[in-house]
Amino acid sequence: MGRNEVSQPASTDENTDRGNWTGKLDFILSGLGFAIGLGNVWRFPYLCYRNGGGAFLIPYVIMLACAGLPLFFMELSFGQFASLGPITIWNVSPIFKGVGYAMVVVSALVCIYYNVIIAWALYYLFASFTNVLPWTLCNQWWNTDQCGKTFGVNGTNVTLGVNGTNSTDFTRVSASHEFWTHKVLQLSSGIDKMGTVRWDLALCLLLAWVIVGACLIKGVKSSGKVVYFTATFPFVVLIILFFRGVTLEGAERGIRFYIIPEWSRLSESKVWGDAAIQIFYSLGLAFGSLATLSSYNKFHNNVMRDALIIAVGNCCTSIFSGFVIFSIIGHMSFMLDVPVDKVADEGPGLAFVAYPEAISLLPISTLWAILFFLMLLTLGLDSQFAMMETVITAVIDEYPEYLRPKKSIVVLGLCVIGYLLALPQTTNAGMYWLQLLDWYSAGFSLMVISLCLVIAIQYVYGMKRFCKDIKTMLGFEPPIYFKVCWVAITPALLLFILIFNLVQFNPVTYGDYEYPNWAEIMGLLMGLSSCLLIPIVAVIQVCRQKGSLLERIKAAARPSRDWGPALEDHRQEMLKVYAGKYGVEAPLTLIDTPNKGGDLPPDYTTATTLPRNDINVPYSVANGLPVTTKL
Repeated sequence: MGRNEVSQPASTDENTDRGNWTGKLDFILSGLGFAIGLGNVWRFPYLCYRNGGGAFLIPYVIMLACAGLPLFFMELSFGQFASLGPITIWNVSPIFKGVGYAMVVVSALVCIYYNVIIAWALYYLFASFTNVLPWTLCNQWWNTDQCGKTFGVNGTNVTLGVNGTNSTDFTRVSASHEFWTHKVLQLSSGIDKMGTVRWDLALCLLLAWVIVGACLIKGVKSSGKVVYFTATFPFVVLIILFFRGVTLEGAERGIRFYIIPEWSRLSESKVWGDAAIQIFYSLGLAFGSLATLSSYNKFHNNVMRDALIIAVGNCCTSIFSGFVIFSIIGHMSFMLDVPVDKVADEGPGLAFVAYPEAISLLPISTLWAILFFLMLLTLGLDSQFAMMETVITAVIDEYPEYLRPKKSIVVLGLCVIGYLLALPQTTNAGMYWLQLLDWYSAGFSLMVISLCLVIAIQYVYGMKRFCKDIKTMLGFEPPIYFKVCWVAITPALLLFILIFNLVQFNPVTYGDYEYPNWAEIMGLLMGLSSCLLIPIVAVIQVCRQKGSLLERIKAAARPSRDWGPALEDHRQEMLKVYAGKYGVEAPLTLIDTPNKGGDLPPDYTTATTLPRNDINVPYSVANGLPVTTKL
């Protein structure tokens, strides 16, 4: 436990202006909910079997240790120390403030399409409340002549066409696939064939945004309580589905397919690249959400402990979900008498086609369908809460004196904007637009943002300063493992992932559909929009300074005068930590000490420091302490 961590009751706010999590579990569950999202269920198992089964776990764990966990801890510490949103926090080095804007843009773009996926989960959840699941039928208006339906007859598989006769002269299309394509999406032939807004999907989308808005309307005070259900319910369902799945006939087929290692695959660079990218996306790095969530922690919260719990818990959940998914996929393979790789899938294809069909083969299929789509709903909502909170906090922290008293109006306004921007994804071409957003909004831009984040904190601000800031919060500096990763291993891996992504880049596709050039250009511009903010804002910040070009750059790179902890008591603690390094007796000696090695914050080498803009704390003498104070 960090020092002074329990100095105040858990129910009281340390930062009365901004608010704190009501309890420690609020933050841990919110962090777990954000990190454990849809990708844990519909992407990791697929990547695991595609990249050598159990052998894939070796690069996965290595990438977690060398890049994922160090970055995760760094972002959480960064946010907790300053208690600021992802834009305002760049008072630490204003020249990098564009990184904060880029994070918010990425989170906002993902929010727009992520809630559409939640709307789909709601649609399927409502459709599950029936004796006969609609995606098992082949005699409905949305079905074609190729629709097939599978039954187990005396242990043999019989594929029936729509007229009930054995069908071997055409390619079978599953009923669940036709329900998804022709009923839910009513998919058009291309992105330029918009069609009309689907009223049923639009209403589900509206409900999704109402849920998000209602849970965030009071900030962390409301969302921190909702996650007690939304973050724990998926674990309950996964455990239930696991014990049901492993008892099914053919389950061992899928599990063997999932875990049997192909050691030779470890020599392939793509396996290592996929492991790095999955760790990156799974932990939610560079979205700004981690810093946002931790900014509501109390200053002395043991953030290193929390980082370990959340990061390791997230990865264990990914591995466990693979057993759940592939046990039932194995049963589906047994029932259909086809190889496992013919039914294994990822993304929406797994969540809304393969898995619903597998559920339809289970006894009491309606119950399992309701549980599964409730799990998808809660997995999606937790991630959506965190990303929307990032956008909301960024906006409010930029203008706290005006917007903080009107937070409810800000939340309502942003939710309305998000709903309107997402409406095109409820049209007949909606899936094409969602795929375009998903492909480009949070791809290579996240790698660029992360690399800039590491450079700004560990090289410009300085690793030694950052470690002193952590010591101020926790009472001890981070272990040498984190320091080595931050300055050497993690930046090198980020560069590798970025280059790997560029080399492996492919234009966006949806199935066999190839997007027109104008859509490709739009997607690329959308992806570049966040990255371009970094140099644009840097130029603006440099131009605001005085002196020669080099002097301007140095001035823009230094922390601003209001950088530091939010509260005066914590600022004084920080000064004691910095002063203790030099064995001085008073801040005056510290002020006069040359800034050797970049250990001291530049503003604490001057005689005055201004208070934080978002608090009203007067500073009486140099740096807020009497010059005769013994440290």
